[in-house]
Amino acid sequence: MIHFLSDLHLSPDTQGISRLFLDYLAGEARTATHIFILGDLFEAWPGDDTLDDPEDALGRVVVDELRALADAGTKIAVQHGNRDFLLGSGFAERAGAVLLSDPYLLVLPNARFVLSHGDMLCTDDAEYQAFRQQVRMPVWQQGFLSKPLAERKAIAAALRQQSEDSKRAKSMQAMDASPAAIEDLLRQHGGATLIHGHTHRPDRHEHRVDDTCVERWVLADWHENHGEYLAWDGAQLTRHALRPTA
Repeated sequence: MIHFLSDLHLSPDTQGISRLFLDYLAGEARTATHIFILGDLFEAWPGDDTLDDPEDALGRVVVDELRALADAGTKIAVQHGNRDFLLGSGFAERAGAVLLSDPYLLVLPNARFVLSHGDMLCTDDAEYQAFRQQVRMPVWQQGFLSKPLAERKAIAAALRQQSEDSKRAKSMQAMDASPAAIEDLLRQHGGATLIHGHTHRPDRHEHRVDDTCVERWVLADWHENHGEYLAWDGAQLTRHALRPTA
């Protein structure tokens, strides 16, 4: 069994989601051979050294539980999201995970999936795409990571607030995946089934690309009392809801 999930946005302010995710890691995740986390595991990630910050207990707990799952035999892969694009090799090593490129082509014996966080598909939002291009540049990241951790945390908080303010001024269409970008990505990967998150609009879509019908599955974002993962059992994809334990 392979699990796909995204958009947990873990932070000290999302204690319900954190408990739900930790319960998942100790429970249903143990039935999976592979887990793919397609971005925005964390609401913000100012650098891997946050794991050594006494104030960041949540990050350490999550990484420790991921490592326990990996040590038990489940392979874990993580993509960068628009919130946690600074996850680095330090995080990956401590979590027992690998970091994936975006997009990433997953080839299985009887299926092909192209995996993406999904923000690269929102091409109608020119302002965001310019920001994304800037912060993914090694020079920008090196400059940011050279700042003291406290300053990076303050900058990250300001950027999150700026993002929320900006969303209110944008149309829903601008923040959704562009049909042209979707078709281009599907065409580049030979019509593989697309799985992505980011838009917080879980659904299954069918796209016709060069006379071929191709599926696109959008992952759900997590909430305080509800989470979800998509599972591949070797024959089909199915959604599985997670609820808090009593």
